[in-house]
Amino acid sequence: MSGAAPANEWDAHWEAFAAAAALSPAQRFRRRLVLSALAPGRGTLRVLDIGSGQGDLAADLRLRYPEAEVRGIDYSASGVEIASRRVPGATFIVHDLVDSEEPPAGLDGWASHAVCCEVLEHVDDPRRLLVNARRCLAPGCRLVVTVPGGPMSAFDRHIGHRRHFTAAALHGLLEEAGYRVEHVTTAGFPFFNLYRMVVIARGERLVADVAQRGDGAVSPAARVGMAVFGGLLRASLNGWPWGWQVAGVATAPE
Repeated sequence: MSGAAPANEWDAHWEAFAAAAALSPAQRFRRRLVLSALAPGRGTLRVLDIGSGQGDLAADLRLRYPEAEVRGIDYSASGVEIASRRVPGATFIVHDLVDSEEPPAGLDGWASHAVCCEVLEHVDDPRRLLVNARRCLAPGCRLVVTVPGGPMSAFDRHIGHRRHFTAAALHGLLEEAGYRVEHVTTAGFPFFNLYRMVVIARGERLVADVAQRGDGAVSPAARVGMAVFGGLLRASLNGWPWGWQVAGVATAPE
């Protein structure tokens, strides 16, 4: 997303960290939060993935709701290319929601539901992104947002995090962008927090741990660590005030 790094830097990001992102237990934990909060109900389901990256969330959406139309918007052409290969049943578009107030062709008022998972921390003006994204949403569209909370790690800074959020900060940001907030909560206590502590303690060394090698894989040690935490994170408690993951649900104005 614009305001954080040039597009070519995001292309390099996906080339280096695509495998690690797909294996990340934290990303799987966040996707479960999003899917549980989406609550599609009856009728046509048109889901917009704002900041779709390499398509991991879109792939889960297609599995959970095979009848749904899924479209993704991302700043990175490399991310869109990877996502298009991984999720052929969805449509992905290169578009900058920070610098462009106009929605992509065919997306004006399109989405009945939208997700924005781990995106807002990467941009200098997240309010502007959320305001511009409203043009793509139908009146009353349900929006599910996740953002990181807790301390920032060296790896977070390496991949361009501008800030981390509290529940109150995300609530205020959504309201400022014109959404009606249903709820904002924290999640992940205690095991997500423990995972984050390991990430923070590893420091800059984590960049080398999870960067793809010539064979397209991450290091064996990183794979083992992610597999162990993959099981632990399923036992994390959501809604407790000490969790370092923040998630919110809001609706677009009628």
